Amino acid sequence: MSAQASGKSGIGAAVLAQSARALCAVALTGQSAGQALALAAPVVPPAPRAAVRAVTLGSLRWYPRLEPIIGQLLAGKALAPILRCLLIAAVHQLDFSNNAPEATVSSAVDAARLLRQARASGMVNALLRRYRREREALLGVVLQDESAASAHPAWLLGALRESWPQHWQQIVVANNEHAPMSLRVDLTRVTREAYAERLRQHGLSARSIPWLRGALVLDKPVPVERLPGFSEGLVSVQDAGAQLASVLLAAQPGERILDACAAPGGKTGALLEALDGAIELTAVDIDAARVGLIEQNLQRLGRRALLLRADLRSDLSWWDGVPFDRILLDVPCSATGVIRRHPDIKLLRRQSDVAALEPTQRALLLQCLSLLKVGGRLLYSTCSVLRAENEALVASVLACNSRVRSVPLAPASAPWIECAVGVQLLPGTEALSDGFYYACLTVT
Repeated sequence: MSAQASGKSGIGAAVLAQSARALCAVALTGQSAGQALALAAPVVPPAPRAAVRAVTLGSLRWYPRLEPIIGQLLAGKALAPILRCLLIAAVHQLDFSNNAPEATVSSAVDAARLLRQARASGMVNALLRRYRREREALLGVVLQDESAASAHPAWLLGALRESWPQHWQQIVVANNEHAPMSLRVDLTRVTREAYAERLRQHGLSARSIPWLRGALVLDKPVPVERLPGFSEGLVSVQDAGAQLASVLLAAQPGERILDACAAPGGKTGALLEALDGAIELTAVDIDAARVGLIEQNLQRLGRRALLLRADLRSDLSWWDGVPFDRILLDVPCSATGVIRRHPDIKLLRRQSDVAALEPTQRALLLQCLSLLKVGGRLLYSTCSVLRAENEALVASVLACNSRVRSVPLAPASAPWIECAVGVQLLPGTEALSDGFYYACLTVT
C-alpha cells in the first residue's frame, strides 16, 4: 500500500520517515535531537511535528537496546544508515506504542518509499515481520548485554555505579521514563492555588510539589500555548530541581547578583520573580544567540536585567570592579541528570567528555569566586549526577583555596541527598525532579 493510498497509513509512514531522518542526524552527525528535529528535511505528505518528536525521542531513549536488535536481525549484513534508523523507529513503535503492529509494519514499508529507498521496502517488511515472530528469542540474546538491557551506554552505567553504588539502578529506571512537565508560578502575581484553579478551568489538572512554594506538575504535558497566562509571564515551564536554585541562593532585596552561564534564562527569571525584581541582576553567557534567548524569556516575564555576552573564564572587561553579593554559577556539564528529558545524551555524550569539561568548570568557579564579595554566597550548580563534576570538583577547589569554604545549605523538605560537600537531587518520579547538584561557597 502506498503512502497516498491510505491517509492513516500515509501519516504513519511520514512520521516514521521523518523520525528516521532525525535519528540519523543524531546518531551519525552528532546533532542534538532539537537540532535534528528542526533541520531534518521534510517528507511528503507532511508529518505531524508532535508525533515525529515523540517517536524520535522514544527511539533515542531506547536506542542502546533497539540498535542491537537491528544488528541481530541483519546478522552482519550492511544496510544504509537511513534504513537502519527507520527499522529502529519501527521496532520502537512495535514495542512501546499502542499502534496495531500490522499498521506499523505497513507504515514502515511506505516510509522506505518516502525515503527514496523503494528497493528496500520488501526487506523492511520481511525484517519487521521476522521481529514480530521471533521477538522473544531475539530479545533473549540482546538483553544478555547489560547496556542493552538498561538502555544505557556501558561507560555511563559504570560512571553511575561509581558515583552512586546504592542508587544507580534507581537513576537508570528514571532515565528511561518520560519527564514530567513542571511549572513555576510567579507568586508576585498569583498564588499557586489560584493558578491551579485557572488550569482546572481550562481543562488541565496539576498537583503541587510540596517542597517548592510556587511549583506545580501537570498530570499530562501540553503545549505551552495551552497554559493560561503563559504569554503574559504568569507561569513558566521549569523543572523542580532547577527551580530550587533561586531558593537556595536566597538573594535579599537590593543585593547585587551575578547569574553566570545564564542562558536560556529560566533561573534568571526565577531570581527576578523571587524578589519581584528588587535586585541588581547581571546575567552573562558566552554565546550571543543564547543571550538573545535570555532576553526573549525576560520580555515574556516582564522582567529586566543587565544582559552581557562574555567568556567568564578570561574576559572581565565588562566588570566594574564592584564585588557581587551573590553569584549563581550553573556550569556546563555532562547533563547526565536530565537524560529523561534529553535522551539524545545517551548517544551524544562520551566518557571523555566528563574529564574534558573539568578545566572549564574549575576555571569558571575560580573566576566567579574572585568576583564574590567577602562573606557573600556563590551557588555552584550542575544538572549532572556524576561526582567528578560535582562534589569532587568543588572539594578539590576548597582544598586548594584556604579563603574559600563551604556553607551548609539550610535544611529543606526537598528530597536531596547530603554529600560531603553540597547536596544532590537524583532524577525520579518520587522526587518530581531531574538530577541536580548544588553547593554553596563563601570567601573569607
